[in-house]
Amino acid sequence: QVQLVESGGGLVQPGGTLRLSCTTSRSIFDFYAMAWYRQAPGKQRELVATITDNNDATYEDFVRGRCTISRDVAANAVVLQIDSLKPEDTAVYYCNFHSGADEYWGQGTQVTVSS
Repeated sequence: QVQLVESGGGLVQPGGTLRLSCTTSRSIFDFYAMAWYRQAPGKQRELVATITDNNDATYEDFVRGRCTISRDVAANAVVLQIDSLKPEDTAVYYCNFHSGADEYWGQGTQVTVSS
């Protein structure tokens, strides 16, 4: 059974930086696609960014230009960094990994952007 564990959430001030990490219990090389999603209160879960095993990254419009997704192969982790945080970035953030036909989710980590 694959475990994904997110870390790095919490309270951040507007304009600050968020750095989330999702660590897998298996080798990061077992996964061909990895992503971060988020779900704000009362809203549907939405995609934030993706990265492939070739390190090709994509970003949704609401974070493009202020977001970086990367793989930390030494730590078997995927890292999401969002700069210039806004209150509307407040959400539970989830990582999502794909291996073959299987899909795995982390438990989610709360991020609150507030002064």
